[in-house]
Amino acid sequence: MPLALHTRPIELTTKKKGLFYLQKGARNYRLVELHSNLKWDSFADGWPNIFIENVKEIAGRDVILLVSFDSPSVIFEQLAVIYSLPRYLIRSFRIILPYFPTATMERVDREGQIVTAKTLATMLSVVPLAARGPAQIFIFDIHTLQERFYFTDQVIPRLLTAMPLLLTELRSLSDSHYVSVAFPDDGAHKRFSSELCSFPTITCIKVRTGAKRVISIKEGVAEGRHVVIVDDLVQTGGTLLECAKALKAAGAINLSIFITHGVFPAESWRKFINGEVTFENIWITDSIPHCLEIAKHKPFKLLTLSQMIADSLLGYDLVSESQ
Repeated sequence: MPLALHTRPIELTTKKKGLFYLQKGARNYRLVELHSNLKWDSFADGWPNIFIENVKEIAGRDVILLVSFDSPSVIFEQLAVIYSLPRYLIRSFRIILPYFPTATMERVDREGQIVTAKTLATMLSVVPLAARGPAQIFIFDIHTLQERFYFTDQVIPRLLTAMPLLLTELRSLSDSHYVSVAFPDDGAHKRFSSELCSFPTITCIKVRTGAKRVISIKEGVAEGRHVVIVDDLVQTGGTLLECAKALKAAGAINLSIFITHGVFPAESWRKFINGEVTFENIWITDSIPHCLEIAKHKPFKLLTLSQMIADSLLGYDLVSESQ
């Protein structure tokens, strides 16, 4: 009978901390039940003091652990839990890590750079095996798909996408027949265009003009369209805002944005409120805890990943194990 854990209060599926139990219900349906037996504290010197109450309940269960690596200061304590759980004889292990925070530092452009995407993948790759094999790590819209190869064969990265949430929103718009999807660069186009092929696309490009980098439209038509800019994450927002200005100058009648991971350091999201460019919608997901607060401010709108996570968890592998 399976079990799942929740570390920090990300509010993705629940506001409580604790353990989820995945078990048989009526007609052999599997149910996820929360048990609040993860106790988080710290010693006087600041290092974590973590305790799992009723730890014997874990043995023989399928464990689902929901974590958030949204800040370097919280990664150590969550890794401590991740490394410990398989040693309590769990049957299988699934780690839900919606946002992989070092994904944009995935390559070396000049000697001396540290590829921290590889570093974090290595830290996650030493999770001990569960009784039924390697841990599965669920990640949404990682920056580049080839980062799956930064993980060793001791874990199985499952790379998911939030684009179905965007498709649902786009199809519900009153002007959906006039929607085009824009990508701020070639990387975003390669990453997501196949998922959004039912809509016309526009690709932007950064062109260096003297000491400045100017964003212009590489291909596609913005005139008379409701253009939705799509990317995996946003930091300060400068690229998105410049892309929006270029699209507006090219004749776009409405502008919206979809971002899976709203990082927004130093409250940079405020640039999108009452700025030079007006947006109809700015969709963000709840992959990062502070997005719940950001979404309280228009035009931001929160899309939850909870159903997509549930569908992935209760797929063929867990369902078949209960039969």
